[in-house]
Amino acid sequence: MRLSSLLAVFRPALPLILGLSLGCSLSLLMVSWTQGDADDSCGEELGNGGLFLGGHRGDRADSWDGTGNEDFQPRIVPYHKDPNKPHKKVLRTRYIHSELGIRERLLVGVLTSRATLNTLAVAVNRTVAHRFHRTFFFTGLRSAKLPHGMTVIAHGDDRPVWLMYETVRHLHRHHGNEYDWFLLAQDDTYLQADRLAQLVGHLSSGQDLYLGRAEEFIGGEEKARYCHGGYGYLLSQSLLGRLQPHLDTCRNDILSVRPDEWLGRCIIDYLGLTCLEVYQEMRYQYFELGKNADPEREDSAQFRNALAVHPVSEPSLMYRLHKRFSQMELEWTYQQIEQLQMQINNLSHLTPEGKAGTTWPIGITAPFKPKTRFEVINWEYFTEDHVYSCLESAPKCELRGADRADVSAVLEMAVERLNARYQPQLRFRKRRLLNGYRRFDPTRGMEYVLDLVLEAYTQKGHSQVLGRRVNLLRPLSSIEIIPMPYVTEATRVQVILPVTAQEQDYVGNFLDTYVTNTLDTRDNVLLTFLFIYDPFDAQRVSQTDVFAGLKAMISEVEKRYGDVKIPWISVKTEVPSQVKLMDIISKKHPVDTLFFLAGPWTEINGDFLNRCRMNAISSWQVFFPVHFQEFSPAVASREQPQSSSAFAFDPLRDGHFDRQVFDEACFYNADYMTARTKMAADILDNEELLESMDVYDIFVRYSGLHVFRAVEPALVQKYVRRACNPRFSEDIYHRCVLSNLEGLASRSHLSMALFEQEQANST
Repeated sequence: MRLSSLLAVFRPALPLILGLSLGCSLSLLMVSWTQGDADDSCGEELGNGGLFLGGHRGDRADSWDGTGNEDFQPRIVPYHKDPNKPHKKVLRTRYIHSELGIRERLLVGVLTSRATLNTLAVAVNRTVAHRFHRTFFFTGLRSAKLPHGMTVIAHGDDRPVWLMYETVRHLHRHHGNEYDWFLLAQDDTYLQADRLAQLVGHLSSGQDLYLGRAEEFIGGEEKARYCHGGYGYLLSQSLLGRLQPHLDTCRNDILSVRPDEWLGRCIIDYLGLTCLEVYQEMRYQYFELGKNADPEREDSAQFRNALAVHPVSEPSLMYRLHKRFSQMELEWTYQQIEQLQMQINNLSHLTPEGKAGTTWPIGITAPFKPKTRFEVINWEYFTEDHVYSCLESAPKCELRGADRADVSAVLEMAVERLNARYQPQLRFRKRRLLNGYRRFDPTRGMEYVLDLVLEAYTQKGHSQVLGRRVNLLRPLSSIEIIPMPYVTEATRVQVILPVTAQEQDYVGNFLDTYVTNTLDTRDNVLLTFLFIYDPFDAQRVSQTDVFAGLKAMISEVEKRYGDVKIPWISVKTEVPSQVKLMDIISKKHPVDTLFFLAGPWTEINGDFLNRCRMNAISSWQVFFPVHFQEFSPAVASREQPQSSSAFAFDPLRDGHFDRQVFDEACFYNADYMTARTKMAADILDNEELLESMDVYDIFVRYSGLHVFRAVEPALVQKYVRRACNPRFSEDIYHRCVLSNLEGLASRSHLSMALFEQEQANST
């Protein structure tokens, strides 16, 4: 009773007592944290933090920085530039993945042999290798003739286990930090590139993963499995890094005949990992191809979902498999398009425009709506044999080449789509094309309107001639990122400036810009002048040199910059063909020289030089920039001055991008020499070919490289009326005349000038 009565008395005060007890406990705990000894780890971490929020630390004998009882004070270390050290320009790459350390997703290594390198390995390369970012073919011994367009790496020994050892070692040493996943497969394996890319896109490379078709070791007593090499297997980047230190030990200790079994044993013994077929609900699907199998008849779910098919006994079977899988992908794509079109059509009534707002075709961008009369896209009229808008301003010209093939393909597609829609009730056959119209809409693609005369057949055999109008659209496909070789901005640029006697008045401004933007900034650029003398001036060069003033300017620049040399070369010719001049320059420079062909009106700056280095790739691509040409100040600047900044111009007011000029170019000397060698056979039959072509034509016709042509806003030229040489080819002369006409002023400027002239004449 006493205990119960006592509890009854103190029961109202229990929350207060518990609260006081908890508060005192927390207070004591906080005191132990903030006023602990200096040896406590928590105090050390707080002291190393560098800032104490309470102001004074207190009178502690052991201060935070070991300097006595003084409080910690932050100290700013000033930066002093050493004047004795030379200025060094910091080079940074323009690639984001290099800055951030981003790796590519998948590298594929195909194990082949000398016997199958030119058969099965070539079939793999032609079917799926281009769908991967990078594909290497590893072999023990090379064959006498290597296939074209394949990266073949020979290890010098055709033993299977040794080939596997050297392959894994090579991948880690040369590409271990560049890729997240590595796929190893045999050359008798067909791989589904897109599905493998989707698989690795859902997996994390930070985990050690060994993924493929799991196989039991000989004997089958162990629970561990290795991945069968015939179906390929994936190795993560982290697993490859952990495996590298143990490869030599595995080579000496593990005896095996099969290379995939040897690699699996090495991974199991030293990393403790086994081959997996399923990881995080992602399955490595495969299909075993039977003998005398016909890919056209395979329609099982396992075949349709397979990432790898094995064994492929001959190249023709590889191509048949590729055809079959491509057909299935195309069918699946068409099904997806139809489903998306149905969904868009069903949801269109919920939009503000309703059903009327649905575009044609469904899901394609709506046609471009011009805001002014200058933005109207013209329709081009054509028939099966002629087109009525020609580049030469002729009213009518014959359909040739790509234009004829385009019209034929469109007519065939129109009849095919009509038959697909109306069969079996009606079957159509084209008789002729009455009228054809086409235009290119940059927002959606090439549009066609066809007036067809068709012969329609019924199921009973009756026929009738009909006339129908058909609308078609060739839509713009998705943009594809083309893999390019890695280049840097540290490459030296050799600027070549050909100058004639009539153009030397413009070289002074060129030299001033060159000195300011390259020599003062210590850019890695060299300049070479090419003085072009006509025969008359060349005979009087000992008495009167037409380039004497220009040579004096070059000497002044060399005196101002003691370590700079600007060489010059004299050439005598009546027709200064660009190809003839490059033949002289090419012989005087190494094969790895990066050339930039410039003109006296070119204004060189660092931004363009960097793009020249990035866009000109040896043995891969040449760069022909489209410079910005300023209009004539006498016509275009009547009301307001032109912009002085290269990036502040108004294309409608200050100038235009001159697409008629191909004089400026960035390319490597080795690429030019290769294309020039291929041209030598044609020159034997026609010596005048050198005068009728420029460097652009040589690369287009004889190089086989990517010819990259793009507008370049950092390459600006002042207005000048070029002297067009009639001794050049008709095409080059015509482009020069058009450049002078288009570079005079814009339409609005010319119309205003004509209006003012008419007003002046009328008064």
